[in-house]
Amino acid sequence: MSFQDYLKNRQQAFESITDTIKKEVNNENRSTGDDRIWKPKMGSDNTGYAVVRFLPGKDVSKTPFIRMYSHGFQGPSGKYYIENSLTTIGQKDPVSEFNSRLWATGIEEKRDQVRKQKRRTTYFANVLVIKDPQHPENEGQVKLYAFGQKIFDKVMSAMQPEFADEEPMNPFDLIEGANFRIKIKMVGGYWNYDSSDFEKTSPLSEDEEKLEAVFNAQHDVHELLEPSNFKSYEELQSHLNVVLDLDSTQPAVQEAAPAPKQEFPTAETSETAEEFGAVFNSESKSESTDEDDLESYFKSLAN
Repeated sequence: MSFQDYLKNRQQAFESITDTIKKEVNNENRSTGDDRIWKPKMGSDNTGYAVVRFLPGKDVSKTPFIRMYSHGFQGPSGKYYIENSLTTIGQKDPVSEFNSRLWATGIEEKRDQVRKQKRRTTYFANVLVIKDPQHPENEGQVKLYAFGQKIFDKVMSAMQPEFADEEPMNPFDLIEGANFRIKIKMVGGYWNYDSSDFEKTSPLSEDEEKLEAVFNAQHDVHELLEPSNFKSYEELQSHLNVVLDLDSTQPAVQEAAPAPKQEFPTAETSETAEEFGAVFNSESKSESTDEDDLESYFKSLAN
């Protein structure tokens, strides 16, 4: 799609994005070494700040963001399991299946293990980095921003305001969107994004040539969902066996009591916006109240 086509179809794209997001919320590669992927960093004062502009993607028939599921936990072996989940692309995943079997035992100790091994969510979208005090070399570059549920909820609130006197805004629009101020602070040992907000709506630039250059510099975020970017079920199962000290020739879960007869939700069947493990009761949430920063979470495991 050309830049001129984008200008003509911005409103239609906004409506399409809104409809798609509603479906995503109602239904429910963490990449390493990929220099396209960007995240703001903390300063020495334990605060972080950056300003970005969300971008529409080159193909307005697709969402300007993608959602990636992953698992991150330490097993009794002392080793870590940090992998993208195959449920991201609609396939069965060994951790999801293992968690389902653990939960079905009805044993509270095993259910606690499920909560620690639950699925987490990361979103990716194109952004123009406007301010990055910790790494100013990123300013002016188009990056793939990796962010969590808290930031996604703020994007959703801008697109679908809670109150009638608030005008819907398309954060991904180059002309009538708005810059997003990312503000990070430490709360309970985790990165917290509650103070982040959108500025007033404004064109990204008055210079159409600059707008076109930014538009053309975008990456194909949906490329991250290519099956080739995920490990196979067998590879993930093998890694899980090592981390949890499982003997692949023996049943992975020994039940101390008959499994309850009712059908339990799994990562594949759950239709809530909560991540697997948090769907069962209010106490099953992670000790972190902010799931936005997986890097912070993984570092806490090491500590």
